[in-house]
Amino acid sequence: MLLFGLPAYGRQASSPETTIRVQTSEVLVPTLVEMPSGEIVYGLGPTDFQLMDNGVLQQLHVDDDLDNEPVSVVVAVEKGRMAALEFEKINRLAPLIDLFLGDGSSEAAFVSFDSKPQLVVPFTRDADRLGHELRRMEPGDGGAAILDSVGYAVKLLEERPKDYRRVLLLISETRDHGSRDMDAQRVVEQIGISNTLVLSVTFSPSKALLLHDMKDGGQSAGMADLLTPLMMAVQSMRKNVAREIALMSGGEYAPFTTERGFEARVQEVAKHARNRYLLSFRPKDETPGLHVLEVQLTRNLGARVVARTSYWALEKQPEAVSPTP
Repeated sequence: MLLFGLPAYGRQASSPETTIRVQTSEVLVPTLVEMPSGEIVYGLGPTDFQLMDNGVLQQLHVDDDLDNEPVSVVVAVEKGRMAALEFEKINRLAPLIDLFLGDGSSEAAFVSFDSKPQLVVPFTRDADRLGHELRRMEPGDGGAAILDSVGYAVKLLEERPKDYRRVLLLISETRDHGSRDMDAQRVVEQIGISNTLVLSVTFSPSKALLLHDMKDGGQSAGMADLLTPLMMAVQSMRKNVAREIALMSGGEYAPFTTERGFEARVQEVAKHARNRYLLSFRPKDETPGLHVLEVQLTRNLGARVVARTSYWALEKQPEAVSPTP
């Protein structure tokens, strides 16, 4: 199994006296290539991409046959604070769930959250059941524990079959209010070692903040040079946690203001979720901590590239063989 910078420990010998530990470290980078017209670019190979890990060029493998793989989706919807004002729009999600489950082998779970996350519907292939529970959602308390809910959802996804692609569809406001179990740095690490693709669809964002973030990442030029990538990620997450988590994972951030806009955003991210290349590489530098990624095309196609922006490398565990006494 390939994991984002996460050491995968292999088999143990059947003999109780001997333990063999095998460690691998391969980073997965989901990547969308799209023309300005919205047309997805297919047929690209390793020579069409350039990937830098902390500024160092990496040797790539590219898998572009992802549409046939089943998907596990967690739909996490905020119900706290003022979210009830958006319920009429969010209800339009119910008939759109089939966009994720249409192949018959995929599955989805529904998590609602206010000051804490709650599993409303465990993983199922029944889109009607999910839609029914979405429409029955009631207003929550005064919290919007986005960090806690993302952590909860990612843990649910990590328990799914290893051959399923993992997607978190997060529908929330932009800022966290009331998380207790997860802080920004822990979520940076969790997203950095997970192979979960996060698609964030947000309501009522501040247009001024969004424009500021798009312009310069919310950082002044002088301060950015003084901050480590981890500190910058944490600060960005405090400004707009939904956006930062999506970008870190290689997913997308899509704000909406109208019912029609919500429906269009969900249709768009659902389409893109199944049309990403999967780039993978073995890092030349396995220094523990946050690694910054940059993916570009090697030729000018006029297309935009959406890829994960970072991963978290865990401290490498020594390979060990315990000889039989």
